[in-house]
Amino acid sequence: TNPELVAVIVKQCLKAGAKEVIVFDNTCDNWRKCYTNSGIEPAAKAAGAKIVPGDSESYYKTITLPKGKVLKSTKVHEAILNCDVWINVPILKNHGGAKMSIAMKNLMGIVWDRMYFHRHDLQQCIADVCTLSKAPVLNVVDAYRLMKNNGPQGKSDADVVVTKSLFISQDIVAVDTAATTFFNQVR
Repeated sequence: TNPELVAVIVKQCLKAGAKEVIVFDNTCDNWRKCYTNSGIEPAAKAAGAKIVPGDSESYYKTITLPKGKVLKSTKVHEAILNCDVWINVPILKNHGGAKMSIAMKNLMGIVWDRMYFHRHDLQQCIADVCTLSKAPVLNVVDAYRLMKNNGPQGKSDADVVVTKSLFISQDIVAVDTAATTFFNQVR
């Protein structure tokens, strides 16, 4: 996610009266390295946010998903469970397993055992985690630079297309639908 976008969201939350803004993600690689290399940590801190790690199972608490079909329970990061509201800020990209990674898929970043999703019907588990009773109040899809091919990590700069776009909605399905339509039109 573009660190400048993260900083703007942090500032807007504080301006709107938030007493504290926390930024976190359960990254695929070393979280400290990801936050530093991406520029998210310095941008978020400069904007007034607190960065919390997601690299230890002790940060996650088991919750049930009564509406889940495959994923009946999972461990969700305490930052999500303890907050008043949260904002989901994914990037728009191709994903080898899920085909697309946008707002719904990004919820895998709030859970501990993402490999469960990959072993037990990835698409259904993504849908199931979206039944979480504490849904994001806003989904801000960063499509400034989207990964058109070879996601989730890409192989070269040729996989990235600069579109300078953004999709925002309270409705996670609507924002993913709009972003997917846009993605399919980008050459």
